[in-house]
Amino acid sequence: MNKPKIVRPEECQPAPARWFDRKKYVTMNFMVQKPKDVQVDIQPNKLILCCKNDTDDVFYNELYFYDEVQIYDSRERVYDRTINVLLRKTKPDYAWPRLQKDPAKPSWINVDFDNWRDWEHEEDEGKEEYDRYVDMIQDMAVSNKGAAPDMGDLSDSD
Repeated sequence: MNKPKIVRPEECQPAPARWFDRKKYVTMNFMVQKPKDVQVDIQPNKLILCCKNDTDDVFYNELYFYDEVQIYDSRERVYDRTINVLLRKTKPDYAWPRLQKDPAKPSWINVDFDNWRDWEHEEDEGKEEYDRYVDMIQDMAVSNKGAAPDMGDLSDSD
């Protein structure tokens, strides 16, 4: 089941991408308006993406990963304004300090701070600290007459 090799087009630009790290996965979102002719090649150590947008601009991204991914458990989904790529880490519970192998960050890659979470210390040793933090937030809410923020998403373990 060999995919045809994606060749870098003559006229192209990189699609802007945002990424975030989780225990078992790394998620990338390529920002492309109404993507079409989408080709994604996920290899153990790199990703190639090629597509067009609604005005036929050609996008091409090639990226060598910080660490290896499991290609059979990684996938992409095309949405109206993004191409979402889910990469399964070969080493779960190992934080990626950056997305790409090269320490020099390409201008088209940004951290998705809306979805970023420092999950490294979440479990055992962080549990006590996390519980103290939740108690502190709830105490503040009671004394400030405001409702405590919903922190249900902090406790899920993915």
